[in-house]
Amino acid sequence: MKLENIPNIKHTDKDNFFLLAGPCAIEGEEMALRIAEKVVHITDKLGIPYVFKGSFKKANRSRIDSFTGIGDEKALKILRKVSETFNVPTVTDIHEITDAQKAAEYVDVLQIPAFLVRQTDLVVAAAETGKVVNLKKGQFMSPESMQHAVTKVSDCNNEQVMVTDRGTMFGYQDLIVDFRGIPTMRKFAPTVLDVTHSLQQPNQSSGVTGGRPDMIETIARAGVVNHVDGLFIETHFDPANAKSDGANMLDLQYLEQLLSNLVQIRQTINKF
Repeated sequence: MKLENIPNIKHTDKDNFFLLAGPCAIEGEEMALRIAEKVVHITDKLGIPYVFKGSFKKANRSRIDSFTGIGDEKALKILRKVSETFNVPTVTDIHEITDAQKAAEYVDVLQIPAFLVRQTDLVVAAAETGKVVNLKKGQFMSPESMQHAVTKVSDCNNEQVMVTDRGTMFGYQDLIVDFRGIPTMRKFAPTVLDVTHSLQQPNQSSGVTGGRPDMIETIARAGVVNHVDGLFIETHFDPANAKSDGANMLDLQYLEQLLSNLVQIRQTINKF
């Protein structure tokens, strides 16, 4: 995949990592535009290629009373408005075959969730839209096995594919990032490190996923040092009251300093 093939992507000449960032879920138009405006300002300032991320619905929930979305079409229209307002590409995840074509009408990148990346029909449906496909590595999968998921996309005559590591299950309630997987997966496709999901603490007795946002910069720095192509960071101006994944999201007020630090590391690494 060539980064330049993502519609409206900017700063591809800066030799920087690219960024997929935004709220876990689209909660409304005002919040999406507010977050996008801030991240666009930061990434333009730092020369980081940027894709706005927001889930139009949340299908993988621990409890039946968990927030799942504001309505598919309503959320997808908000994603389109973000793209048109700030002239940036957008990414959202899909969960069913019928989601692929529906979401493809509104966004530029279709993301396959980690738990679903082995679902051949879903991966093929995403690939056949012609959109860029982001395959999240299953928490239960080896880096080497992601080559087969990538091949499913390319076998559909779609070379626009990237993979994202979001950690590997470590016991019942924790995840670890095995940084040996980054160079392995980069042989197959551009590789993204999902920093915030890697710090989740799932399967809590409360039915609400926990997290370690205090470790975000630690994991992100290690990813940049190890030549990851992109970073995935969920961020919100009020994580404590976010409707999904608040426990592991980055508070938006800290994003600029984090990215500034990471860009400096990338510039140093580029010299070697």
